[in-house]
Amino acid sequence: MVELDYLPFDADNHYYEGLDAFTRHVDPKMQARCVQWCDIGGRKHHVVGGVVSHAVKNPTWDPIAKPGALHDFFRGNPDGRSPLEMLAEREPLPAEYINKDARVAKLQEQGLTGVWLFPTLGVLYEELLHTDIGACNTLFTAFNTWLEEDWGCNYQDKIFAAPYMALGDVDHAVAELQTALDRGARVVCMRPAPVFTASGFKSPGDPMFDPFWSLANEAGVTVVIHAGDSGYKTNGYAADGFGADIGSSGAWKPTIKAFNIERAAFDWLITMSFERMYERFPNLRVASVENGSDFLGTLFRKLDQTARKYPGYFKVDPVESYKEHVWMNPFWEDDVHEIVDLMGADRVIFGSDWPHIEGMPQPLDYLVELKEFDQADQRKIVLENVTELNNLRPA
Repeated sequence: MVELDYLPFDADNHYYEGLDAFTRHVDPKMQARCVQWCDIGGRKHHVVGGVVSHAVKNPTWDPIAKPGALHDFFRGNPDGRSPLEMLAEREPLPAEYINKDARVAKLQEQGLTGVWLFPTLGVLYEELLHTDIGACNTLFTAFNTWLEEDWGCNYQDKIFAAPYMALGDVDHAVAELQTALDRGARVVCMRPAPVFTASGFKSPGDPMFDPFWSLANEAGVTVVIHAGDSGYKTNGYAADGFGADIGSSGAWKPTIKAFNIERAAFDWLITMSFERMYERFPNLRVASVENGSDFLGTLFRKLDQTARKYPGYFKVDPVESYKEHVWMNPFWEDDVHEIVDLMGADRVIFGSDWPHIEGMPQPLDYLVELKEFDQADQRKIVLENVTELNNLRPA
């Protein structure tokens, strides 16, 4: 293990949403268009926009699989176990998954100085509602109010929960971002996806969204694209929908659906460069969290090729601009050395995905991945880079 004389900052922690997270502040007259609870065969499910969601098996979270339950599976499954077997062991819902004071105590126990905190279900539900922009507005305004009450955009300088931004109605998105800033947000999050508007799908870099990006640029708040349901299809190669494929035998099987998260991040990130967003908004900071990073070499090659095909289009080298404005959080199983070689150690951030099943059993289990880096680079990756992003940098 790597021994540290400081406390790291984890850029990818999660809460499990409380039972009323999606209903507490939604007008009952709107709940049928947003989120409701139902009971099917004795099991509770969310109904999102009038459709039962099966994104997770148990949205009450109790009992819950243990953190890092699939760690060995993502490590290459050396023992050849079934993922379903790995998930069989459950425990009563721990207080630190739903309570901020219990979480602060847990951070101290884990040896962390702070965390960015992201949704579990919240990053999945925009896709299910995106064609009903009014419902999206209602739901995520209510959700962000719940978030401030239960977790806080800045709680004891330890927990920095990220309000969720949906851009379908740009005026509403600007108001929501301003509210987040007024609440002390250091980071906001959105899914990597095209934006559905009243006039159809638009690139996130379309000029119609300039008021939102202008405010983010002016405030110097970090915008995180976080893995979620980006609406990606498999074009017939596998069943669509968010989650793993279950074969006819009842066991998981590999499909191209496993790459949807990385495809979505690649498309969003390269589009932001194609739209010259970092030339238009030179103070903009973007962090890609829980989207992986294996695609980065290909993305840089495509940017370089594009710059040569369109001479004069980019005012600055798009690869160098990307490196200046984007921070990458690799999957813990990615080769962090490769990403540091591409980005530099000052643009890579550590995130454990705790307490999710795909993450680390304990956040600092990640330190073994950094044992070959010198102490200065280790400190950048697990503390200094995200600390920089966590401080507002007004233009």
